[in-house]
Amino acid sequence: MPNQIVFDQSNGKFFGKLANTYAAPGIVAPPDYDAAAEAREFAVSFVTSSTLGLLGGSVTAAVQIANPAGSGRTLYVSRIAGGVGIALNLLSSFSDSVALARGGTIASPAALTPVNTRLGSGAASVMTARSSASAISGGTNFFACPINAGMFSADYGGALVVPPNQSLSMTVSASLSVAGILSCFANALWWEG
Repeated sequence: MPNQIVFDQSNGKFFGKLANTYAAPGIVAPPDYDAAAEAREFAVSFVTSSTLGLLGGSVTAAVQIANPAGSGRTLYVSRIAGGVGIALNLLSSFSDSVALARGGTIASPAALTPVNTRLGSGAASVMTARSSASAISGGTNFFACPINAGMFSADYGGALVVPPNQSLSMTVSASLSVAGILSCFANALWWEG
């Protein structure tokens, strides 16, 4: 018996060439994975917490990332995440939300230092990141959503784009009507291209 391939012969009707013609394997990963490997992905985080009195109150964590004019880079949002932590002694009325906006004014800002997600890399972000325990005012809201106590995460994979001379603002707010401990967390990950 001859050693010939019965199926997939070059003169056959369904010739498909069984050999792999790829020079490299076809592995696909989200773009932020490459950005991290190239030391171009950055993250900021801000937490605020308060022990509320008998009548309750509210807590806010706001983060704003600004792309300065003339930066020569574009910011691509990979993920926003955050949450609300709550400790109560009594049943209470509780509400919380997250909002994203283009632009806006941040009151009493504190500088945040973007951390390169390729740990140990000396590459620095050209973006300006700031935080505040007050909500962002003004700007154009494009996303607002009530959230439950606990963590939330939204993957954007670069779908939110912040060109030079623009900024992205995120506000996480929560309120209680009785005494308790309330915390808000706001995190953002992005890459620059």
